[in-house]
Amino acid sequence: MNLYSIHCGYYDEDISEGIYEFHINIPVVAKDLEAAKLKVRKNSKFLNKKMHIDGIQEIKVVDGFKIELTAIDSLLEANRVDNHLYRDF
Repeated sequence: MNLYSIHCGYYDEDISEGIYEFHINIPVVAKDLEAAKLKVRKNSKFLNKKMHIDGIQEIKVVDGFKIELTAIDSLLEANRVDNHLYRDF
């Protein structure tokens, strides 16, 4: 299995009457690129906001560290992404 970061775009009618494109990155674990695209297209946020895919990154190595994924049966349908609010102006 591989880790992908899928960069999705969407237009929100509630914000600026949908004139500006907004973006979100959705992490996906899949066996290959095609499976990752199919999986993200089933994501509830993707569907609710009528998103499209702008780009996909397969994440293999970061700062010299190889990314290795381990399945945990009790967490197979779970996602956890820790967001850290930080601004550096």
